Amino acid sequence: MWLRVQALILRQLYLYRRSLARVMEIFFWPVMSLAVWGFVSTYLQRVALPGAVVYLLGAIILWDVLYRSQQAITLSLTEEFWVKNILNLFIAPIRISELMLATCLVGIFKAVITTFFLGLLAYFLYSFNLLRVGPALVPFLIGLLLFGWAVGMLTMGLVLRFGHASEALIWGVPFLMQPISAVFYPVDTLPGWLRVVAYALPSTHVFEGLRASLSSGQVNGRIFLIMLALNLVYLIAGALFFGHMLRSVREQGRLARTGME
Repeated sequence: MWLRVQALILRQLYLYRRSLARVMEIFFWPVMSLAVWGFVSTYLQRVALPGAVVYLLGAIILWDVLYRSQQAITLSLTEEFWVKNILNLFIAPIRISELMLATCLVGIFKAVITTFFLGLLAYFLYSFNLLRVGPALVPFLIGLLLFGWAVGMLTMGLVLRFGHASEALIWGVPFLMQPISAVFYPVDTLPGWLRVVAYALPSTHVFEGLRASLSSGQVNGRIFLIMLALNLVYLIAGALFFGHMLRSVREQGRLARTGME
């Protein structure tokens, strides 16, 4: 099993070794986002809100963890459609669980690199130390990774079902959840009916916990338990949805048609 997983991981890493565009994708957009929001935060800090830089920069860096883990799953399989290699991939003696494990591990690798790089930039450009979050930082990162995988399986299932026409969902679904997750503001900023939806997302509890940790240095352990429970629910639901969509497109012959388009 691990030899097949290792082969899938190496296949992904070899693509990055020979593609400057792929390497830049890991750094370019996160850095641009950090730069824009960092300067906005600096301005707010100067004119009215001294604590804004801390909350916004922490949220930007952690949000990218969720986004990278989601992209690792969806793009790794979508690229197989783009290069018309999806049929070869499923003909190979590789289990779906092994494929998903390999893509998740690649997602961890990309998320760790991006988080470390953004943390250094934030420290040198804006004097923001991500380690101020304290011991809660690791559970927060794990929670966002798990939720990103669940969202990735959901979006990949939709791409399998609806084909190339739904590829915009790869980038659209995470940003659809961003305002509901209260990334840049407290949950009580949202309308009352939308707060119910927000609290049903693990990401909301992560960013609420982040703000609590940065402001008081303490985080209620209840947040971690809720975050973990919700992540388990979403991971199981995402895996079941992805498995159902994959079986459906195989039975209906859509996988072959989509792979050859």
